[in-house]
Amino acid sequence: MNDSPMQQKVLVIEDSPTSMKVLCHLVTKAGLEPIAASTLSQAKQIFASSYPEEYLCALVDYNLPDAEDGQAIDYAIQAFIPTVVITGRLDERTRDRVLSKDVVDYIPKENAQVYDYLSRLLQRLEKNKQIGVLVVDDSRLTRSMVTALLRRHNFVTYEAEDGLEGLTVLRQHSNIKLVITDENMPNMSGVEMVAELRNTFSKEDVAVIGVSGKGSSALSARFIKSGANDYISKPYCHEEFFCRVTQNIEHIENVAAIRKAANTDYLTNLPNRRHFFTRVNANLKMAPQWVCFAIIDIDNFKVVNDTYGHEAGDHALKITAKILSRHFKYHYVSRFGGEEFCVYLSAMDDDSATELLEKAREEVAQTEMRYDGKSFKFTISIGASAEFDGNAEATLRIADKNLYKAKQSGRNQLVFE
Repeated sequence: MNDSPMQQKVLVIEDSPTSMKVLCHLVTKAGLEPIAASTLSQAKQIFASSYPEEYLCALVDYNLPDAEDGQAIDYAIQAFIPTVVITGRLDERTRDRVLSKDVVDYIPKENAQVYDYLSRLLQRLEKNKQIGVLVVDDSRLTRSMVTALLRRHNFVTYEAEDGLEGLTVLRQHSNIKLVITDENMPNMSGVEMVAELRNTFSKEDVAVIGVSGKGSSALSARFIKSGANDYISKPYCHEEFFCRVTQNIEHIENVAAIRKAANTDYLTNLPNRRHFFTRVNANLKMAPQWVCFAIIDIDNFKVVNDTYGHEAGDHALKITAKILSRHFKYHYVSRFGGEEFCVYLSAMDDDSATELLEKAREEVAQTEMRYDGKSFKFTISIGASAEFDGNAEATLRIADKNLYKAKQSGRNQLVFE
């Protein structure tokens, strides 16, 4: 039985063999499955035996042999598939006609950069399924219009009718990465809400776009000075709206990627030593009743490297990290450097911690490592301490002494004193 998620499809309706080849290549590169049709009639036959939820989107040529004036676009939209229009026409009439429909976007066949944009758009449509956007406006009609636009791009949408409700919704849903707020609302204005939410959420955690149809340049400055990332005036072009939304979402993602790179050990994907202490110190401020630090070291790691090669040693570190992550998923585990790891446990007792640490040690010892056609086993030694008087470094020193005792006593054991 295969439990892996089904690869999503992209319906590509294009009559030019050259363009079809390029589009299918881009779809495949994005990790999606292209389903090709050269006419509207053929697309209907293909889709008749499918389900809409199988498709991430459709790439539809504006002009086809049996649909010369955009009829294939209407078909894809009516079939409830997010639709991206591909067109060789660059005139204003065609652009206006395309944008008057409920399309995700349109791509003019101008140059290679346009296809690069399409590649990023395909990836964006998949990512957006996990991203929440909050729309704050006292007009129900406006909220509905904006959320309808956002859903074309697969965003998860939330609504609030004023700033107070907006703050409540934001605190209830951790997946919200963007807030789009009007200024003129009862109870709490957009600017007031932005200033308040910045007490909790930084610009790098939640982006804010201020919106108003009655403001001036001074209002945009007030929004930005109060903590907004961006501002847009009504009425706005859908293209500009989506460009600004995407730009702000990608800013949040880029910052998150930089943070992860700075806080994560590149080999094991565990938190690094610096980030480990940041998280632990934050937890210690909540004054837990019981804490324990454990230092874990791979036994005879130099022998593994010398016998099987450094790449096998790296593989051993990765496997050990996965085992530790699984056993301590409700606690903090980090790679301290070299072959050494550290675990921080809280809200337990000595017996429970001993059992948890022993199970991790036993699994490592019983796991047969396989790399480059070679099989080998190794063990870990653990030193732990729950003697905590408010000084984490002092507790770690005791744990380190206990690790030394475990090594001196024959390795592959836990010393918890």
